[in-house]
Amino acid sequence: MRRFTTEELKRYDGKQGRPAYVAHNNSVYDVTESFLWQDGKHMVAHCAGTDLTEELSDAPHSADVLARFPIVGTLSKD
Repeated sequence: MRRFTTEELKRYDGKQGRPAYVAHNNSVYDVTESFLWQDGKHMVAHCAGTDLTEELSDAPHSADVLARFPIVGTLSKD
């Protein structure tokens, strides 16, 4: 499984045809195919290419929603 640094993850921002990846608890998920992540944005509050571990604690849903998406790697702490 691929290991991503925070800087590498930023490249997967879902913009201009790039894949949209997000991290949570050190797992990196591919959310590209989700209509909720069009152009790398989710609900105007979250951006692809970032670690959502802290942000999901404030979301109206649990992190379980990420189980719907394929894990493409792990996030290494830089």
